[in-house]
Amino acid sequence: MEISEPVSSTLDVLLKKAASNPPLKVAVVHPMKKYSLEAAVEAAKAGLIEPIMVGPKDRMLQIAESFDLDISGFEIIDCEHSHASAEIAVALAREQKVQALMKGSLATAELMGAVVHKQLGIRTDRRVSHVFVLQAEHYHKLLLVTDAAINILPDLAVKRDILQNAIDLAAGIGLLQPKVAILAAVEKVKPSMPATIDAAALCKMSDRGQITGAIVDGPLAFDNAISAKAAQIKGIQSPVAGEPDILLVPDLEAGNILAKQLCYLGGAQSAGLVMGARVPIILTSRSDSLQTRIYSCAVASLVSRYKQDQF
Repeated sequence: MEISEPVSSTLDVLLKKAASNPPLKVAVVHPMKKYSLEAAVEAAKAGLIEPIMVGPKDRMLQIAESFDLDISGFEIIDCEHSHASAEIAVALAREQKVQALMKGSLATAELMGAVVHKQLGIRTDRRVSHVFVLQAEHYHKLLLVTDAAINILPDLAVKRDILQNAIDLAAGIGLLQPKVAILAAVEKVKPSMPATIDAAALCKMSDRGQITGAIVDGPLAFDNAISAKAAQIKGIQSPVAGEPDILLVPDLEAGNILAKQLCYLGGAQSAGLVMGARVPIILTSRSDSLQTRIYSCAVASLVSRYKQDQF
């Protein structure tokens, strides 16, 4: 499909690009609520995914019928409860029978517990992390925010993995050499503020090739990361200021607040994906819209296809 805009310009462009690919085979884990069943149905209609539904079959069919959702054409793997659903879905990914996982109505911790299980999971040598892909009304391109959902208080080594995961996602949606702003409360390195020390170390790790595929700068406060004018006023010379594609936050609380503020006060549209496992994991909140779930499937499709093309 010909797309005149850059692949990473808007979420709708990503959706169109993903829909031009063959559907991604996805294990939908314990979809026992309307929102999770509807997302699988609509993503399949859009040509984004080929769902394999994993959960209690009879109950799933009853719920689908009660909301007039047709899942009769989907493969359903019957199991008793959510814990078994997570284990079976992860096994499908481990055996390369699916190309992605999609969270249904089970708890995030339950799904991720199966994902990172030492013997039966789908871990890699990198820490898993979540990436928000946001289309904010007052920003001129897509903005990736990480990690706002998985790692609570990441240390330097974990932040390195979080950042590399986000860079890999950026590449998957067509954004090579993204600009990364490592956020802190201030733009100067201060021994009393650990986030600034980590930011400086991550920049040097990027210089030394321990982080690859991006232009990295920090510490940067949010204002001088997003606004070139704010950076200029403060006398900050940065290749990233005013143009970041990725915001690496100090911790989960900061990231979660930032992402939700952009959505609920700033009107941003969003997608969400967990990276760092053997397959991408479509991870959304119960309160997320159907459109967010569809966009997340599109991002997963592009990331998975990009990864396949690299090997």
